[in-house]
Parts: sequence; C-alpha cells; structure tokens
Amino acid sequence: MIKIISVFILCTGFVKLHAQEKGMLDSMIQDNRQTQKVSGAFKSTRVINAHSVEMLGKKNLDVRILHRFGMINQGIKQFFGLDQASMRMGADYGITDYITVGFGRSTFRKELDAFVKIRFLQQATGYKPIPVSVIVAGGATLWTEQSFDSIQPTIGERTSYYLQLVLGKKITSALSLQASPIVLYSSRADNVGSSNTVVALGGGGRIKFTKRMAFTFDYHHVLGPKTPGYRSPLSAGIDIETGGHVFQLHFSNAVGMNERAYIAQTTDEFFNGDIRFGFNLSRLFFIGKKSKSSGVY
Repeated sequence: MIKIISVFILCTGFVKLHAQEKGMLDSMIQDNRQTQKVSGAFKSTRVINAHSVEMLGKKNLDVRILHRFGMINQGIKQFFGLDQASMRMGADYGITDYITVGFGRSTFRKELDAFVKIRFLQQATGYKPIPVSVIVAGGATLWTEQSFDSIQPTIGERTSYYLQLVLGKKITSALSLQASPIVLYSSRADNVGSSNTVVALGGGGRIKFTKRMAFTFDYHHVLGPKTPGYRSPLSAGIDIETGGHVFQLHFSNAVGMNERAYIAQTTDEFFNGDIRFGFNLSRLFFIGKKSKSSGVY
C-alpha cells in the first residue's frame, strides 16, 4: 500500500513539474514573438529646424515659439545680436499617432506656413524588427510682406511647396541619427539657386549626455549651383527637457524658421562667424488621453 502511495505521489509531482515547464516554455515563446516599438529618438518633433522622426500622439497639441536673434559678430553695438530678433509662432496637432498637422507664422517675410506629416514605419525590435523609422512631410509657405516691384506678385507667385522624406534610427539610448532629403518648389525663383526647384540633402542627430539634456544638430546641403551669397543652413545646440516643456538653445546661420526660408534663403556663412543665437520653446498639451505609442516627451 505504501509503495502504491509513493508511486502516486511521484507521478503527481512529475505531472506538475511537466506542466510548469510547459507553461514556462509557452511564456518564453510568447515573449520571443513580441515586437517592441522604439520611441524617443528625439525629444521634439523638430531636431532644430528640420522635422525629426518623432510624431505627436493622438489629440496632443504642441505650441511652439521660436526665436532667432541677429549675428553674434555684430559686437556690443547690437548687443551681440540680441537687439535684433526674428520669431515664429505655431501649433502642431496629432490627428492620430501617425498623422500630425501644423501651422505657423514667421516675422521673416511675414510668412504663413502649414504642413502635414505622416509616419509610414516606426523602428521596432523583437519578433518583427524594423531597422528605421520612415516619415514623409509636405507643406506650403506664403510670404505676405509688401512687395515694391512694379508688377505685384500674385498669391501663386508668393507660394512655395516642399516634400521631405525623413529616415531615422535610434542607434543606442544616447545616440540617434537621421537623413532628410527635401525638394522645394517656389513659383517665383528668388532663392538660393535662382531656380524654381531646390533640392537639398539633410541630416541631423542627437547625443544624449544626461537624463534631460542632449546635444543636437541638423544640416541641409543644397545641391547644384548656388547664387553667390547663398549658403547651406547649419544649426547646433542643446535640448533641455523639463516635464511638458522642451527648451532648444542653439546657434545657426539661418534666420528663417520654415523650410522655404532656411533652405532657400540662408545668406550667412556659419564658419565665418555669421552665427545667430536662438531658442525654440515647445509646450505640449494633452487634449484627451495621452497616447502610449507616442515617442515625444
């Protein structure tokens, strides 16, 4: 009788152990089949001037105030450029986690601008990895300042359009890089190449050095011959994250703060000392429930 009971206990223990091992194996298989989306490549939807691979979450509103001062090399007479300032005020809104729209107004040429930004791929790791994030942004600008030409430009001649592809990757928790080629079309050829169409190859990056601070940069190399006096825009600075705010302190040779202005009408040379100090202030408002998939903030 004792032998029978012992055999029964051993069999019961074996069945329980087998069930536990099977459960652990199923759990491991399930974990191995999970895909994790990568977020936070950048802490803002803009690197500095250029669109980043980050998107706003659904129903999130980002109010943005951008300032760009005069050239530092003007010296004390212009208080190292701080006596002069250009600015852009705008608002971006996340229609979904994959579609963001935005609009703004700049003091430079009194320009209005609007854009739509769509995410086609988001970087992911795990069972179905995706190596990079892919964004497409398209927009238009309209300059409204007074023209002193004898023949006044039409609204169509005052309008420019752009289409941009952004490919980005969060390489490590501290390093993110992106490439952002862009095509800009202006109905009136008064830009960098005296041509209606301007093509530029852009790039940018972020190097995080503390929990809430990072070095950022972006650059667009304008392809083809340039009209004398026009330059490719370069910006570099520091991002400071403070809860719902992101402060971007930077130096740039571009005075314009929309795609037409900074790509097609930058006339200062960064490495000749024609540098402007500026800052971007971003304040995020949650209109509804915060999206878990958003990588911004």
